[in-house]
Amino acid sequence: MSFLVIGECVADIVRAPAGSGAADRVHPGGSPANVAYGLARLGRDVTLLTQLADDPSGRLIADHLKGAGVRIALGGTPARTPSAAVGLDDRGRATYTFDIAWTLEAGEPAAAAPAHVHIGSIAAVTAPGADAVLAETERLRDRATVSYDPNIRPGLMGEHDAAVARVERCVALGDLVKASDEDLAWLYPGEDPHAVAARWLALGPAVVLVTRGADGSLAVTRRHTVAVEAPPVTVVDTVGAGDSFMSAVLDTLAGQGRAALGALSAEELTGLLARAGTAAAVTVSRAGAQPPDRTELDAARAEFALRSGRAS
Repeated sequence: MSFLVIGECVADIVRAPAGSGAADRVHPGGSPANVAYGLARLGRDVTLLTQLADDPSGRLIADHLKGAGVRIALGGTPARTPSAAVGLDDRGRATYTFDIAWTLEAGEPAAAAPAHVHIGSIAAVTAPGADAVLAETERLRDRATVSYDPNIRPGLMGEHDAAVARVERCVALGDLVKASDEDLAWLYPGEDPHAVAARWLALGPAVVLVTRGADGSLAVTRRHTVAVEAPPVTVVDTVGAGDSFMSAVLDTLAGQGRAALGALSAEELTGLLARAGTAAAVTVSRAGAQPPDRTELDAARAEFALRSGRAS
C-alpha cells in the first residue's frame, strides 16, 4: 500500500554541550519528514508532500530522504529551509528553538490516491500552509485512512485556546491519533491522559495512542485500554523517538481499514505498542532521528523479548 505524508522538513541543529569542545551537528528532521523516512526504512511506498529550499540544508534533507526511498513532492519553495536549534539536557531530552515558515501549496492532485495519509506537527496548525494540509487530507479521506500526531511545539502554537481548537479539528479528521504525554499536558493542563484519549475518541478516531517516554505507551479504543512498558535502553538523545514510534505504528497497521482499526483486540494493541516502542528505543539509542529498518527492528524485538524472558 502507498502512504502520503504531508508536512514540514526541518534542519535540526543539535547544539554541543557547553564546554565540551564538540561541534554542533546538523541532522535532517521535521516530524512528518521523520515519519516518511521511518516508513521508507521499513520498506513502505511513501511520498512526502513538503517544502524545501535549494540551499545546503534543503539538499542535505532531500538526499537523506531520497536515500531511504522517499519520493518528494514540493508544494512551493521557501526562501530558506526551516531549522531548529536543538538543546539536549543531561538525560538526552531535546528542546527546540525554531526558525520556520510554512506556506504549503497542495498543487495538482496526485495521479494515484494513497491508501493512508499522515499529517501532523507544525504543518497541520501553522498558517497559511495548514489550510492546504487540511484541504488535501479532507479531499483524500474518502479513499484513505488518516493518522495525526500533534507533536506540540509550544513556541509556535500561538494563543492556547485557538491552538487547542486547531488540534481538535485535526483529531476529528484522523482514524488514528498519537500524542505524547507532554503534548497533552500542554493542551489540557492537569487532565488525566486517559480522560483526554476518551474525549478524543468521541471526536472521531478509532484509536488514540499516548507515548510516555520511559514510562511506555498507552492505547485507547472504544473497546479496550492497553498499557505497555518501554524497553530498557541507554538513551543518547530523544530526537525523532516519537516519529519512529509513529512510523512503526503505521507499518504495523498497514492495510487496516477504518472498521478494522476500531475492532483491534487488546492482544493486537499490545503487540502494536510493543513493536512501536521498540522502534523508538532503537532510535533513542543513537544520535539524531535515525529509525531502524525492518531487519534492525526485528532483531531488537527479539533481543528485548530475550532480555524480558531472562528477567522473569
